[in-house]
Amino acid sequence: MSAAATAWVLVSAALVLFMTPGVALFYGGMVRSKNVLSVMVQSFVAMALVTVLWAVIGFSLAFSRDAGAGLIGSTSLFALGGMGHALPGFGHVHVSTETVMIFQMMFAVITAALIVGGVVERVAFRGFVVLIAVWLLLVYAPIAHWVFSPVGWLAHHGVLDFAGGTVVEINSGFSTLAVVLVVGRRHGWPRDPMQPHSIPLSIVGAAILWFGWFGFNAGSALGVGPVAVHAFVNTQLAAAAGSLGWLVFEGRKERVATALGGASGAIAGMVAITPCAGYVGPMPSLCIGALAGFVCVAAVQVKYRFRYDDSLDVFAIHGVGGVLGMVLLGFFAQRSVNPSGADGLFFGGGARLLGWQVLAVLATAAYAFAATYVIARVVDRLVGLRASQEHEQRGLDLSLHGESAYS
Repeated sequence: MSAAATAWVLVSAALVLFMTPGVALFYGGMVRSKNVLSVMVQSFVAMALVTVLWAVIGFSLAFSRDAGAGLIGSTSLFALGGMGHALPGFGHVHVSTETVMIFQMMFAVITAALIVGGVVERVAFRGFVVLIAVWLLLVYAPIAHWVFSPVGWLAHHGVLDFAGGTVVEINSGFSTLAVVLVVGRRHGWPRDPMQPHSIPLSIVGAAILWFGWFGFNAGSALGVGPVAVHAFVNTQLAAAAGSLGWLVFEGRKERVATALGGASGAIAGMVAITPCAGYVGPMPSLCIGALAGFVCVAAVQVKYRFRYDDSLDVFAIHGVGGVLGMVLLGFFAQRSVNPSGADGLFFGGGARLLGWQVLAVLATAAYAFAATYVIARVVDRLVGLRASQEHEQRGLDLSLHGESAYS
């Protein structure tokens, strides 16, 4: 173990955990005042529920060695047993298994919390809790094993994903889309205006996300060194470029540049750079961030055309942004930035990496969407995912939680 590496990863884990309250604020500001507490409760219950499930079985399913083709782990690390042994494929890492476990726990927490944004203002609390519990074990853990575990089938074939373009971003985006299609639209959407009740609250949440993302990306180096520095720098550059890209698109199309657009663009840029952060140079990071700003703001318009109510644009920002980042990594990756990576198409590496990146995108998106759709259908039938129309009209804060954000 390295004391410096362990300290950095633990600090990074705390930064990633801090992102979940950031999500709660970001989402909470964008809903109507009668629903703000329900959004925050869902985010906080995700922190508690995922923590317990991850410690008991989720970590084992994601990171232990399976007996088959690298599809899912075994129960050999059940209840955090075997913490004194190195994880399969992690022999080169200078932090303990328990350090990896707590860092990866925070990734699972934030991914579950992101799903909240698609179904705000009409999801039943009990149904949401059951959905997240089942989803973590049957969707998140297998995908994490595919990519984050060196013995997973995608990682084994050389797929690059530095900090979760597949596991976190594509997974959350396509899972949210599936749940949205099961739950249905809010009553009155898109006919009735449903304006954010507190944009300043959302800006504060976005700022917390920006801050925490340095732990998310740079911490994924699992140590201190040049790769962590690259990831830190690239995160900042992509966030800034994404914010500017979104604002330019807004300015040309809508003739305004909104505060919420600037914040959303920064998040889009960080989503796209997440898989690339430790594998690309700084100038490609600017390009990736700027493209994410343009592409994700355009993707937001798709829900109005197809009339699915992804309330806070989780699919457009995280799903589409994650796809963009994973594919662009196949073009911009440089072994000179990270010797454990590969050279992309633009740096003489040929098309092999790009092909596997595309395959990883397709496999993750298809599995996340299909499996989550089935889970949501079953949970809806057995427990109920949709709040009643009376509760929705009154507001979920008072109806489901007996509290109000503002007296």
